[in-house]
Amino acid sequence: MDERRAKAADDGRGESANERADRNWNEILQEVRVTQTCTQILGGFLLAVAFQRRFTELDEYQLVLYLVLVALAGTSTLFGLSLVVVHRRFFGKRQKMRIVRVGNRLLMANLAVVALLIAGVTSLIFDFTVSRTAGVVALVAALLLSCALWLLVPLGGAGAGAGADAGSGSGAGARSGSGAGARSGAGSGAGAGSGPSTGASAG
Repeated sequence: MDERRAKAADDGRGESANERADRNWNEILQEVRVTQTCTQILGGFLLAVAFQRRFTELDEYQLVLYLVLVALAGTSTLFGLSLVVVHRRFFGKRQKMRIVRVGNRLLMANLAVVALLIAGVTSLIFDFTVSRTAGVVALVAALLLSCALWLLVPLGGAGAGAGADAGSGSGAGARSGSGAGARSGAGSGAGAGSGPSTGASAG
């Protein structure tokens, strides 16, 4: 574990611990903007649905699902605001690393809530427009897709990164080996050229 942390810390960027914390915090904020955009779009859709004429046609299951989705949208918004609260709480106290750790946990929780919100909204639309079975299938499919994206995509990126590192290492080895071979060949050529001239001058 310590070797892994040391390797992660020494990533070739040449930055201090404070600079790394600032960069990580900026990356967290960028990702929060993406999640909050999703929450705003879906939350606005849910608010608009409540004022439609056909909203009264929702059955009990659909109404419960709708209220759960509204609660998830509000929870996601609170998670996003919690990042601001954490930053304000420790502002000016030289606790940026702590802010980054707490912010990362809040962001991961927010991503889970947004995934549930997306799956639930998809299920509600299919349930209302097609059938109950279609709604359940849409819910399960959206959840499985979210899990697949969370688990498989990072693994694929890690494998590609390892392959790229191995390729760059082998390329560097090939270049160094070919360069050494060229230099040794040049040295042997120089030795071969010096042999006859020495003999000629000795004769």
